[in-house]
Amino acid sequence: MSNFPGSPQHPHPHPQLRECHGCGLLQTLPALPRGMAAQCVRCSTVLHRTTIHGLGETTALVVAALVLLVVTSTTTMMSVQTAGIQHSAYLLSGPSELVNRDMDLLAAVVVFVTLVAPFVRLAGLLYVLVRLRESTTRPHLVRLFALTERLRPWAMVEVFVFGVFVAYVKLNDLVTITLDPGVYALLALTFVMIWADTAIDREAIWDRIGGSGASGARAVTAHTHSIDVVGCELCGLVTPSRTGGRRCPRCASRLHHRKPDSLARTWALVIAAAVMYVPANYFPVLTVMQLGAGSPSTIIGGVEELVTSRMYPLAALVFFASIAVPMLKIMGLGIMLITVQAKGAAWLRDRTRLYHIIRGIGRWSMIDIFMESLLGALVRFGTVITIEPGIGAVAFCSVVILTILAAETFDPRLMWDAAGEQVASRIEAAGASG
Repeated sequence: MSNFPGSPQHPHPHPQLRECHGCGLLQTLPALPRGMAAQCVRCSTVLHRTTIHGLGETTALVVAALVLLVVTSTTTMMSVQTAGIQHSAYLLSGPSELVNRDMDLLAAVVVFVTLVAPFVRLAGLLYVLVRLRESTTRPHLVRLFALTERLRPWAMVEVFVFGVFVAYVKLNDLVTITLDPGVYALLALTFVMIWADTAIDREAIWDRIGGSGASGARAVTAHTHSIDVVGCELCGLVTPSRTGGRRCPRCASRLHHRKPDSLARTWALVIAAAVMYVPANYFPVLTVMQLGAGSPSTIIGGVEELVTSRMYPLAALVFFASIAVPMLKIMGLGIMLITVQAKGAAWLRDRTRLYHIIRGIGRWSMIDIFMESLLGALVRFGTVITIEPGIGAVAFCSVVILTILAAETFDPRLMWDAAGEQVASRIEAAGASG
């Protein structure tokens, strides 16, 4: 069990000043008991959450996840058979087939989010957790833990599970399909990774590896609100703006009062995503060739096929993840950008919640990409039946990546800043007229 300050067994003994990354409000958090969360009093964004798990339990979960990831990536996941021919698929079979179809970039994305990002994140976490037991801190632990935190949105194992499920259901009527040990390892990996992610006490780890810089910065508390302070977007530490040459003294990230060029960068990404959304839905994402005949299928065409086959829950899942979610992200981010520039003051809490929803659901649109890569790898039976990924999949993947980046570059605090400026200008105008 853990015994360093700030762990679940020893809650942080000092009140902490936090800046809400949803609305920008500075507020003091009390020491939280185990298994508790603190929310912003203005916009309800979660500011800090403690865990009931100790260092030993968390380390064991990360080790288990790492072992399961190795098993998942080295054993067969599914096998299909028809006309006396059999094919099996591994984790990397889908990307390999995409490379054969000259879709190298799409293959690289699939490999990164299903294997590289999860492995680097788990291996980095394990190294940091093991080194936490030492009495001295190491600067490289800060950089490594920061990397694992930045990789969190890009490790999409749980999304890949649903892609495998959709592929299994779609293949069930075409070929004889069996589930192999890799699928069960993948299910266990998903469960353990989610458990490990909720078991990590990030505040305690940052306090332990942050060194003396974090301890010195902790002097900024409730009675120093008048000082010009800035909250770190990665580790949450609030420090005077002049601290450390504009770098966080705890995690070494660059400090900004607001994300640099947030509106311009988000607009560029949203417009690019909206442009790519058209070919993503116009061009085919799959082509099923059976006995020499077949026709391309778009995303909406795939949903219609599932409805025709009376697979209504699966049709709803694919429609929501592949059509509704990308549209919601593009429209939602566009609304938030417009309201910031119009200095709108209405529905601020709802717009902040919308931002958190958009940021959280963006990665789930990758279900369709994972499903298509698996189908292309499994169903290769010559003139009997073959499934080929289409160019629409490349455009759709670009929409997903662009909207994820857009959600990361947008700063929701700008909505509250703009509303405050609007209210201040109205008060000033009323005072002048009076």
